[in-house]
Amino acid sequence: MSGPIPEITLCRWAKPEDGPFAEPVFIFDGDNLPEDLTHVSVVLRAAGRERVRELMARGAARLLLGEAALLDSSLIETLSKEFGAEKVGVWVPVRRLEVSWALDITSNADFRCVTPSCAKPAWEVLKSDGSRSGTDAGWWLGQMLERGASLALLGVDIADDTGLNLCAELMEQFGTRLWLTPLTNPGADLLPWIRYGQARNLAIPDIEHYDEAAMLALRQALEPAVEEAA
Repeated sequence: MSGPIPEITLCRWAKPEDGPFAEPVFIFDGDNLPEDLTHVSVVLRAAGRERVRELMARGAARLLLGEAALLDSSLIETLSKEFGAEKVGVWVPVRRLEVSWALDITSNADFRCVTPSCAKPAWEVLKSDGSRSGTDAGWWLGQMLERGASLALLGVDIADDTGLNLCAELMEQFGTRLWLTPLTNPGADLLPWIRYGQARNLAIPDIEHYDEAAMLALRQALEPAVEEAA
């Protein structure tokens, strides 16, 4: 007997000039943020503690830290204690971890073999400039959520079954605390993310394709995928 059908939560990315906002939105930090940030989750690619305090004073719903938290593992815990965990999250842009190969000449004296640097596929966290950090995304997500982050927004491009499997593994591990959004492909087909990747919370790109009517149509289109995955 199947359990209850899991819900899909959609939240759109917005442009600062479209504010103030009556519904929850995600916005990347910038110089032109609206003064009223009541319903805004602001994504800080690189800025840290002082910018968080400045935006909290303007009523931000949540601040999601990126590289600053990657460089200072204590930052999330500090800010969660200061503002409350519900106000603090992490922005996690990722890319498939590159696998290198090396000749193993020490494991067995009878033969030599080529071994990979990573035993199984994984995503790694990217720095604010898009360069690789070498940090395993699944491990880092766990660390940040343990330290007090209430939400993690994963920016990712899922293009194959391996990516969908990685997504499903993280969803099983972190559940509703994990959100996903396309990183470089705003027109990505999100149905496989739901059906096979088990994604349940999606930040939808702010492009003409996803206006209010399209958001409703997308929600309706996702319902069969959710029922199938339940």
